[in-house]
Amino acid sequence: MKQRQDIRNIAIIAHVDHGKTTLVDHMLRQTGTFRANQELVKRVMDSNELERERGITILAKNTAVTYHQKAARGEEKAIKINIVDTPGHSDFAGEVERTLKMVNGVLLLVDAAEGPLPGTKFVLKKSLELQLQPIVVINKIDRKDARAHAVLDEVFELFLSLGADNRQLDFPTIYSVAKQGIAKYELEDEGVDLKPLFETIVSSIPPPPGDAESPFQMLVTTIDYNDYLGRLGIGRIERGTIRLGSPMKIIHRDSVVEDAKVSKIYTFAGLKRIEVNEASAGDIIAIAGMEDVEIGETLADAADPTPLKFVTIEEPTLSMNFIVNNSPFAGQEGSYVTTRALGERLAKELRSNVSLRVELTDQPDKFKVSGRGELHLGILIETMRREGYEFQVSAPQVIYKRINDVLCEPVEHVIVDVPDEFVGIVIENLGSRKGVMKAMLQSPGNTRLEFMVPARGLLGFRQEFMTETKGTGIVHHNFQGYEPYKGDLSTRHKGGVIQLEDGIATAYAMFKLQERITFFIQPGVRVYQGMIVGENARDEDIIVNVCKTKQLTNMRASGADEAIRLEPPHIHTLEQAIEWINDDEYIEVTPSSLRLRKRYLDHNERVRMSKKRAEPAVEAGLE
Repeated sequence: MKQRQDIRNIAIIAHVDHGKTTLVDHMLRQTGTFRANQELVKRVMDSNELERERGITILAKNTAVTYHQKAARGEEKAIKINIVDTPGHSDFAGEVERTLKMVNGVLLLVDAAEGPLPGTKFVLKKSLELQLQPIVVINKIDRKDARAHAVLDEVFELFLSLGADNRQLDFPTIYSVAKQGIAKYELEDEGVDLKPLFETIVSSIPPPPGDAESPFQMLVTTIDYNDYLGRLGIGRIERGTIRLGSPMKIIHRDSVVEDAKVSKIYTFAGLKRIEVNEASAGDIIAIAGMEDVEIGETLADAADPTPLKFVTIEEPTLSMNFIVNNSPFAGQEGSYVTTRALGERLAKELRSNVSLRVELTDQPDKFKVSGRGELHLGILIETMRREGYEFQVSAPQVIYKRINDVLCEPVEHVIVDVPDEFVGIVIENLGSRKGVMKAMLQSPGNTRLEFMVPARGLLGFRQEFMTETKGTGIVHHNFQGYEPYKGDLSTRHKGGVIQLEDGIATAYAMFKLQERITFFIQPGVRVYQGMIVGENARDEDIIVNVCKTKQLTNMRASGADEAIRLEPPHIHTLEQAIEWINDDEYIEVTPSSLRLRKRYLDHNERVRMSKKRAEPAVEAGLE
């Protein structure tokens, strides 16, 4: 089989915050992609605003560097290394799975202290199934709690448990400090630069196969959009050569074949796209001129339109309803507020977010949106509100399945790292959520716990966990699979505080109530009937009026009250709000506000509908 010896295509995979994007930054710098004096922001690959804010990679992105390898006689050989920076969180697994189709090997980056975590396991499993060649990079070896050799043993055991073959088990290992741009073959070596990593990539990752003389064929694994060029299909050329203006065929996933024509061809260099007239087998390219192309479809020579197989994307495990805002404040803060605008935006998201599902419901203003987890759906909601959309979302519901006529639910693999003093309370909390402990590993002052927990048992867990561990605990979880239904459980143990009437919250009214209430709002905020303004210390909902004002009299003593001092309110982030709400509650999402509310704003209507709300959640999930 013919191969392109001047190209290597790799993906960098790891758990969240193990250093992928930082390593890519230094790979770009050390190959001369940027000038030595060029000012760069940190994490240059995280171009999305939300990625920079959260410090995580959400969207897989392409870049390329040219490494000049010195031969024995002193000549230099230029090798182009195409790099795909992939998300580390399992909620964005759809991004990972399809982009792995473009590469021939992976850099598995593992924290020298934390070791392989659930995100590592998930993405590694996918790469091994695709027979990709791994290189293991033990990163952050400069940490005081680093245990590089022990972590390498854990990685080897992980490979064994995932069914790696002998070739994959014989992986090369590199030790690195990504933030300093240093890589070593052995821990004892003196680190200078990333040359050991580049040399290992060139020698260990196989060149991409493909015959440049065969008919053209490429699988579209990513879609981008340009205001001037329209849709861009991105992928790796499997075989053949593509030339500007060449007649093409698009083979859609439903097997329909359409004519197409190439108007622009781009390759990648650093963070830029370089326009070229042709590209050959092994190149990762972007093509313009095909407005109807979708992810998972094949572009092929008009004379030989043969489709390529697309990777199977894992099914969603969580769903939420996206509903047109119908609160008393509807339409006051958003630019896009109608059913049509909401539906068109969700349809647009489906074109590039392959892990997402959108279904119509029996109500025209409600859409059922299913994704891989709370973070996956939360990122979509936050993106839409920043674009000016205003809508409501319901509490997340897990998606149940019947397997061999047995009702099954999604189960998550949870790893918790906590100081020893908090072990008991964490075990008790996860036990009450139907969690089953699988392992306990103790190190000086710290304990790692592993559980299998139903996905619905994790709703609301993160907030309780951070409170119980005083912010010192770390929790990671990853979808494990479907198991038989674990039985009923309750995840929220405190009731909501519901506003009685429309008005403006006053410090006077809130001061009288704060002994038994944690407020979600500040004085001076506009509120409406049925809005949730706080959390009750007990497990039942209560109705209050935060708009009461002090009754004034003509007596001088009426102004001699003590100063009103209010506790700071608990202002929810979007993820916290999603975890907090119950099935009979909504989050009102606007570009400038997040409000919690009851589904039925009128108290009498809530009483009438209480029987319907009491129906088993299992049956609701199956409908």
